[in-house]
Amino acid sequence: MKKQREKEILNLLTERRRIEVTELSALLGVSQVTIRKDLDQLEKMHMIKRIHGFAELSSEDDINSRLAWHYEEKTRIAEKAAELVNDGDTVFIENGSCCALTALTIARTKKNVTIVTNSAFIADYIRREGSVQIVLLGGIYQRESQCLVGPMIRDGAMNYNVRYCMIGTDGWNERIGFTNKDQMRAQAVRDMSASAEQVVVLTESEKFQSAGTVPLNLSRCQVSVITDADIAEDVKNTLQAHNIAVTTI
Repeated sequence: MKKQREKEILNLLTERRRIEVTELSALLGVSQVTIRKDLDQLEKMHMIKRIHGFAELSSEDDINSRLAWHYEEKTRIAEKAAELVNDGDTVFIENGSCCALTALTIARTKKNVTIVTNSAFIADYIRREGSVQIVLLGGIYQRESQCLVGPMIRDGAMNYNVRYCMIGTDGWNERIGFTNKDQMRAQAVRDMSASAEQVVVLTESEKFQSAGTVPLNLSRCQVSVITDADIAEDVKNTLQAHNIAVTTI
């Protein structure tokens, strides 16, 4: 019941972005005390903010907010992605909400894994998981996304040779492939991907309905996708025609 309430709270917030605690109590048919406990838990998970009797999501660029969007699908994607990682592995994980949940799942289910990331958010998100070593690549700090970018990312990533680089995306189309809306974050993805055998794109299927403005230019990489089962069949076929393996959950 508690987990179901949390999902319903997140669904309401993704629709309305801000809602009063008293209204949540009425809509879900439980006491305000119970709702506050649920909101406390969601806040600890960095998924919402509590402000003066309200619960709200942050700006769209803030991972704290984006974690709440399609949380159930993202969790399943994260669980499937974590299956690729073995105990003792080193893996690159780029900034993003699916990526953050993947990092957390890996940290909780694998032993002696090293996660190399350009995300200060992810480093903080998983820091209490004692079985994982975190390497935070240096660079210019973007406050909203809590992401590090710039030429120091390339310099740091060059010191590794890993099997997987796990990334998110802001969109896709057949002409330009996977995209980001931020030039410097897109370059960080390119720099990290260059030191990996395979790039794994972790994204909800709705991202295939639009494209960002900056191509990630992954044509030289071996690329696979993990997404939810709502991906359109024609999109799936097009990806596979470009030698991109697609796993649906």
